[in-house]
Amino acid sequence: MMSAENRTFENVKAVILSAHKNTTSSNKITFYDNWAENYDQDVAILDFRAPSLAVKSIDSHFAGDREAAVVLDVACGTGQVAKLMKRHGFRHFVGIDGSRGMMELAKKTELYQDLKQCMLGEEPLPVQWGSFDVVMITGALSMGQVPVGVVRELCKATKPGGYICMTTRSNYDNLEYKAALECELKRMEEEGLWVCVDKTEVEDWEKAVSEKEEGYISGCLYVYKTLAP
Repeated sequence: MMSAENRTFENVKAVILSAHKNTTSSNKITFYDNWAENYDQDVAILDFRAPSLAVKSIDSHFAGDREAAVVLDVACGTGQVAKLMKRHGFRHFVGIDGSRGMMELAKKTELYQDLKQCMLGEEPLPVQWGSFDVVMITGALSMGQVPVGVVRELCKATKPGGYICMTTRSNYDNLEYKAALECELKRMEEEGLWVCVDKTEVEDWEKAVSEKEEGYISGCLYVYKTLAP
């Protein structure tokens, strides 16, 4: 990959489209390991808004002690979410990601008390159930990435009365996944596991990279509050 200062939207587009060819877990890990160095610059070029929108939503809903709260940052990448949450008073973070390359950069932020490698959906979430005040996952819930069923593990990891913030894309290629995700979210609500406190459809989510789309694609943000068992 070329140096960050010379990168353009066309470079980023090529990188993201190449990711769709990675069908095995090992290929996906290799892709993200290789992308880690340029990831922050590339998502800035892409104008990827999920992390900032997710943190803004949690900021408006969370009324507890932020300095004491423990946040689980799932698919933490380079640590963008933790950096944003620190600005809003959160101090304690545990990060999970499948890519060691990404986690090495997250470690350099010095914001995480613990970082764990895990391929979501292929192995259990490596945390103690009911131990987090806030769980964040921005960007990983999409076709070819994290299976829909992982949201049940996110719920189990959260304390009663805690918050889970999730995002997904609403563009054409992800509509089937989004529909399945929303069915699972609703099913869990009907089971009394949590209640929805925010669902926001966002028109300008990130710049489109597919040949079928132009301008910006849309996305959706969800915040759920867990209920006592």
